[in-house]
Amino acid sequence: MLNNNHFNGKLPQDPESYWTKDIQLPDFPRLDEDIQVDVVIVGGGITGITSAYLLVNEGFKVAILEAGKILNGTTGHTSAKITAQHDVIYDELIRYTGKSLASLYHEANTEALRFIRELVEKHQIDCDFVNQDAYVYTTTEKNARKLENEANAYKELGIEGGLVDTIPFNIEIKNALVMKNQAQFHPVKYLSHLIQTITEKGGQIFENTTAVNIKNGKQPVVLTRGGASALGNYILSCSHFPFYEGAGLYSTRMHAERAYVIAAKAKKQYPGGMYISADQPTRSLRSVTINGEEMVLIIGESHKTGQGEDTLNHYKALETFGQEVFGLEHIPYRWSTQDLTTLDKIPYIGEITSGEKNVLIASGFRKWGMTNGTAAALLFRDMVAGRKNKHEQLFAPSRFHMNPSLKNFLVENANVVSHLIKGKLETPFNRICDLSNDEGAVITIDGHRKGAYKDKEGKLHIVDTTCTHIGCEVEWNSGERSWDCPCHGSRFSYTGEVMEGPAEKPLQKYDYKMIDNLTSEDSGY
Repeated sequence: MLNNNHFNGKLPQDPESYWTKDIQLPDFPRLDEDIQVDVVIVGGGITGITSAYLLVNEGFKVAILEAGKILNGTTGHTSAKITAQHDVIYDELIRYTGKSLASLYHEANTEALRFIRELVEKHQIDCDFVNQDAYVYTTTEKNARKLENEANAYKELGIEGGLVDTIPFNIEIKNALVMKNQAQFHPVKYLSHLIQTITEKGGQIFENTTAVNIKNGKQPVVLTRGGASALGNYILSCSHFPFYEGAGLYSTRMHAERAYVIAAKAKKQYPGGMYISADQPTRSLRSVTINGEEMVLIIGESHKTGQGEDTLNHYKALETFGQEVFGLEHIPYRWSTQDLTTLDKIPYIGEITSGEKNVLIASGFRKWGMTNGTAAALLFRDMVAGRKNKHEQLFAPSRFHMNPSLKNFLVENANVVSHLIKGKLETPFNRICDLSNDEGAVITIDGHRKGAYKDKEGKLHIVDTTCTHIGCEVEWNSGERSWDCPCHGSRFSYTGEVMEGPAEKPLQKYDYKMIDNLTSEDSGY
């Protein structure tokens, strides 16, 4: 047996996000004919929807194009913390970008939090919004010193918070740092209110509409896989990874990481607050109310997409941690998420290339999309409306900070080259006859590397493992039943369809007619 997709503990068999469960969102049509609007927004997550909400309130005619179902991407798989405490970041920003830009980064994310809080209060949005203090803690002496430096950065930037001696868990810490008056919410409930406003004010939303390219001109045009196009004065790329890179080379300037989430009913009462460890592997905690019961979200186990151990082990590690700290009664949900990190850890928000003023992108939120995505939408509103925004230079994609940008650029692209070469040289020894139902693996067929997955009913799905982006070899993700690329984070379903960019084309399916009982070694596979 190649791997085991079945959990022996309390973990559910199939991944499913609580945020998208049982939320009745309206269905929207596919774009089947050419349209013309003021602003075309590609991506139906928090950035795209908040941008559309702000722009329709400014009187702009807006259309959202979503490749799948709105809110079913990264936004629907987040931890949904609304905070400017983005792990340990401010000491690093001061050292590498200067105090002024570090202060602007905190300010932009604090303004995003304030925007969400005020919108929820003004419209009484039922989205489980709760004010919480945010903590980052460590169990090591090395990171204890990092938190001391981060606390000094808080003081220098005037951030409300500071060092604390303890946290209310059975975790022996060396240091902890609190940022006061942050928040958490249910992102889909919150954004469903914005969607209603968008449609009431004439905004258009199209689902199952994959944008594949931009035809540049005085008025750029978004071209879709179905053949229909959308013309606008502005194009906003809010699609997690930019669906169109232009000359920006974004796939060389970001890397993708996956993280894992379990929602668990704990034996011990959750004490309040939001927590994240400064240690590796990361552990992040917050509460959530599911069907009237308080539960805990346990998040962490980050790793580069397509790289590392069997992904099921990450869920099991979170379960073990939860058992040790809380004691777990049951786990109704598990899911994973993917995030992009830029060279200097500040998102790319603004002109796709310098001077290309009517094509704007937002990407690289580094796991903090609730505030960074909202900050992006607020910046986009001002750029489209022709207003100055003091955060424009902070987030400008054309920026370059010599350290750490150059170092990280070289490291990340050396990593890509190593995986490109490694994948081409590897010879898999797995055979189809070794697969049990609900198992996948890289195999060899007629001397060629292929990906095989046998579903729960025993049907075999075979794809070519060469990623359609730059040709790296994808790896099997048993936790999500997907094929993941270790180079730039593209992800494909077990049938080969694109789940995450930058790849635009699906994996080639292997046209092989299986015999009825392919379990014999005589088959040669």
